[in-house]
Amino acid sequence: MANTERTDISRITEKSPYQDMTNGNQIYGGGGSKAFCTGEWRTETPVMNWEKCAQCLLCVPVCPDSSIPVKDGKRLDFDYDHCKGCGICAKACSFKAITMKEGI
Repeated sequence: MANTERTDISRITEKSPYQDMTNGNQIYGGGGSKAFCTGEWRTETPVMNWEKCAQCLLCVPVCPDSSIPVKDGKRLDFDYDHCKGCGICAKACSFKAITMKEGI
C-alpha cells in the first residue's frame, strides 16, 4: 500500500498487515471503530434484567466502548458487536439490573 493510502482509514481492515497501518500516535480520521466488530474479544457478557432497570442511564456514560445505546431518553439493549465485557456498567448500576455472565 502506498504511503498516501495509509491516511485513508477505509482501506485499513482487521486483515491489514501492520506495515499498512497508520503510524503510531497519528489519527487520520474518526469513526473507524464502527467498522470493527470487537465484541468477540469478550469473555463475559452483560445481561439486562429489564424488570430491575429504572432507566436512570447511569450505565451509559461509564461504558468505554459506547455500547449502551439510548433512543428517545431510554436505554436500549447492549451493542454486543462492540461490547468487550469489562463489567463497568454492572458496577455502576445501583439497581443490580446488569449482571455479567461468562461466555454468552
